[in-house]
Amino acid sequence: MVSRLNPYLNFRDTARQAMEFYQSVFGGKLEITTFGQFNMAQDPSENDKVMHAMLTVPNGFTLMGSDTPARMDLTQGNSYTISLSGDDDAELRGYWDKLAAGGSVSMPLEKAPWGDSFGQLTDKFGVGWLVNISGTPQA
Repeated sequence: MVSRLNPYLNFRDTARQAMEFYQSVFGGKLEITTFGQFNMAQDPSENDKVMHAMLTVPNGFTLMGSDTPARMDLTQGNSYTISLSGDDDAELRGYWDKLAAGGSVSMPLEKAPWGDSFGQLTDKFGVGWLVNISGTPQA
């Protein structure tokens, strides 16, 4: 069996919208289960909240997420970012444009001192993203 490391994002009542947004960015198959489907809600208001969502993208990306019930602490912060990197300029710039829509760019996607194109943004759900597009190797 192959081991994988996947980002798992937690939200307060916006997991479904966020995961559907990421599906619109990356494509792929989105599976969503709610607390109600597995009788895991401790309060009836949790029934339709996302217990687990998994987005599987044909190029190998997997992104997971869930809603955090109101009784549990959730502090959205800057303690994590998701990094996208590779050499497919058009694909990565396409992701960048979609993720930036409605968000805020803290570092524009442009040529970096190490020769790649690099940028940093926070999307409309408060998730931080780093994008690095490999440049031409220096001789």
